[in-house]
Amino acid sequence: MPPTLKDVAERAGVSIKTVSNVVNGYAFITPATRERVERAIAETGYRPNLGARNLRKGRTGFIVLAVPELDNPYFAELTGLVITAAHRRQWTVLVEQTQGSREREQAVITSMGPQRIDAAILSPLAMEPADLLSADPGTPLVLLGERDIPGPADHVAIDNVAAARTVVEHLVGIGRRRIAIIGDQPGKNGGTAALRTAGHRQALDAAGLPPDPELVVAVENYQRADGAEAMAHLLQLPEPPDAIFCCNDLLAIGAMRAAAERGVSVPHQVAVAGFDDIAEGSYSLPSLTTIAPDKAAIAEAAVDLADRRVDPIRGGRGDRDAEPQDVRAPFALKVRESTAGSAAGSAR
Repeated sequence: MPPTLKDVAERAGVSIKTVSNVVNGYAFITPATRERVERAIAETGYRPNLGARNLRKGRTGFIVLAVPELDNPYFAELTGLVITAAHRRQWTVLVEQTQGSREREQAVITSMGPQRIDAAILSPLAMEPADLLSADPGTPLVLLGERDIPGPADHVAIDNVAAARTVVEHLVGIGRRRIAIIGDQPGKNGGTAALRTAGHRQALDAAGLPPDPELVVAVENYQRADGAEAMAHLLQLPEPPDAIFCCNDLLAIGAMRAAAERGVSVPHQVAVAGFDDIAEGSYSLPSLTTIAPDKAAIAEAAVDLADRRVDPIRGGRGDRDAEPQDVRAPFALKVRESTAGSAAGSAR
């Protein structure tokens, strides 16, 4: 017979209820008792029956995480962090890739159901506020990122306007005056591009630098090739920029490649900064100055919000009627070689 809670309790010298509390991760257990029970679990080889536990709690044990692109390093890292945070709460994460399609984003929230999943975490690119009307009201939904959609869903993001303003202020602070931006997307309202472009403009206004439409370059996608193409265009201007803020790191890495191919030195002739702090930027030559969103905090907040809506110990299903929460995660400016030579540091 497989070991039971009773076997663990007898070995640890505690009650069955105490063992159950440890297994379920309740916070009020003393460290000494938790350690004794966990040691007894290891010695007996006890394995919790997650299916039975979830049925008792009225849970399925599954949540959905839907992101636009799994081959984008930012979303790949964020996915791993969400899985880690969910695992601590005994959830299995089902991952869906939407490719930024409105239809696929709608499919995520319309196919939800309490019989299938406990909650959904979605990073939308194309969804509109009206789309939330079709979401299953019985399944908690957490929205990630810059797509600020009012409605019956919790939301986790950083302050993208402030973050973009911070990195452009850094470029102004090192003496750059013709500061371009790569990543505008005029046809997509309210998302990443609009907010980061607004931060760029605010920093220029505060520095008394006149806006130049030639220095605002739109892209269709946020990939390396788009950044390289945009940089090639900027370097052909009669008066090229002396600094460029790219709306994500992939654009920036592509832009630096295009500069190197044309013999343009980064940062001496043109400084380049990105956004997202993907690992690739730390190892590029030069290493990339970037805005680093606290991705771990974003993942933890998203899973915690879902957990509060689901777990009866923390509010139960009645908590699903509470007002939606808007959580702002922190960010940091990481200064590297692409704007500061060999200097490195962080601020904010």
